[in-house]
Amino acid sequence: MKALRTHAVGGPETLTLDEIDTPTPGKGEVLIDVKACAINYPDTLMIRDLYQFKPERPFAPGGEIAGVIEAIGEGVEGWNVGDKVLAGIGTGGLAEKVCVPAARMFSVPDGVPYEKAASLMMTYGTTIHGLKDRGHIKAGDTMLVLGAAGGVGLSAVELGKAFGARVIAAVSSAEKGEIAKKAGADDVVIYPKGDMDKAASKDLANAFKAACGPDGANIVYDIVGGQYSEPALRAIAWEGRFLVVGFPAGIAKMPLNLTLLKSCDICGVFWGAFTAREPEKFRAQVDELFAMLKDGRIDPLVSETFPLERGGEAIAKLENRQAVGKLVVTME
Repeated sequence: MKALRTHAVGGPETLTLDEIDTPTPGKGEVLIDVKACAINYPDTLMIRDLYQFKPERPFAPGGEIAGVIEAIGEGVEGWNVGDKVLAGIGTGGLAEKVCVPAARMFSVPDGVPYEKAASLMMTYGTTIHGLKDRGHIKAGDTMLVLGAAGGVGLSAVELGKAFGARVIAAVSSAEKGEIAKKAGADDVVIYPKGDMDKAASKDLANAFKAACGPDGANIVYDIVGGQYSEPALRAIAWEGRFLVVGFPAGIAKMPLNLTLLKSCDICGVFWGAFTAREPEKFRAQVDELFAMLKDGRIDPLVSETFPLERGGEAIAKLENRQAVGKLVVTME
């Protein structure tokens, strides 16, 4: 079988397409014939050894897959060869076949394409946990989403609307703004791509305030970080919730006096740790997401697919912040 693997620290250009032995499922595991693997931001960090979890090399990046069960290991019950499944695996997804602990799998409903199934759990899973458990979202809230045209950002737009919020999408271009609007955003703010001085930062804060309205944003969903976080915090509502999700623009240094003035909270959203600490709640949220997908309240945007041998291109595109929606590697 083929796998796209990293043998040394580096960027996506260092990945190599290797021929390796097909693994055999151990106790409690199944062998999945991978059909689709979604690319996520942690994939860009892991191959550079910049993620908090550093797998032993060589390894294939890719933590979110959909496929078909090909073989079942000892002690696995409730699953059959041929079942269509989704799994979050951390690494190993950019391979034609992978062994997965049965406890990490979810059944994929009939009619859901592999590409959309593989695009659901990490992005929408992060967001449903963030909005419900950390942001305590409720109907009538105003939510500001930074990086609203990426995979996680679009999930925030869709889920925010599904939960009854007014959603302001912050994006880096008019084209991305149109994509966010198609996903349901009520308004769009376009932020500058280059470095901002103090005046530009103040202008962006004022633009966020104008879009959010006089009461401010009850929830700020920050996927971007860096120089964009403080202007967003300045637009937060009294007792608002600022949700820290990711840092592709760098880790922000926040003026904590603003949290006092707004009596607001800055909350971390660490979805991976949540899934391990509260597995039953996590599984219930995935079930909820599939129900919302079936009802048409959410619909993951797969903007581009790549064959396995070009998986590095997908990672590079995401790393360079050129992706819209989800990028997916397919094995067929």
